Amino acid sequence: MPSFLDPQWLISTFGLIGILLLVFAESGLLIGFFLPGDSLLFTAGLLLADGTYLHQPLWLMCLLVSVAAVLGDQFGYLFGRRFGPALFRRPNSKLFKQQNLTRAQRFFERYGARSIVLARFVPIVRTFTPIVAGASRMHYRTFLIYNVLGGTLWGCGVTILGFFLGQDSFVRSNIELILIAIVVVSVAPIAVELLRARRRSRRAEAELH
Repeated sequence: MPSFLDPQWLISTFGLIGILLLVFAESGLLIGFFLPGDSLLFTAGLLLADGTYLHQPLWLMCLLVSVAAVLGDQFGYLFGRRFGPALFRRPNSKLFKQQNLTRAQRFFERYGARSIVLARFVPIVRTFTPIVAGASRMHYRTFLIYNVLGGTLWGCGVTILGFFLGQDSFVRSNIELILIAIVVVSVAPIAVELLRARRRSRRAEAELH
């Protein structure tokens, strides 16, 4: 992958501050949808266990990552509340695709408030769901509760998983394969949803004919 998407390169270059900024950006900025959030946190936990590049206590890493994730979603919610309706009329560009926004909207409509937690574990949808929640005028207190819950589960869960698995010799010697597996597992829900949408579209066309 390009160096700017390589978790280990990002961590070795920018350290803890870089991790927090990237987590914030992927959680609530439109331009952050392509960032490798899951593999970044897993790698951070792995390198933390190994003492490479990162030397903070695990609890501090989890706390800071969770705060960055919550603040990112918070920004996305406020952005969506202010500019959300206009986004649905915005033309496609290199960094913005209407299909990503539509996908997050369907995800939000299907799971409701729970989508704020569930979206944390789905790339791309993770970035756009808080924006859709804001545009949909989701009750702020409800959003805040689910935001804190989702940000904590994701931020702590993936980091802790990387930390403890990173102490295993097999994982440390096959980190590239492990990261690929994480990406595949993360993208799988999107692939399933796309297949379901295609089947629904075909059924609708068949019924019309």
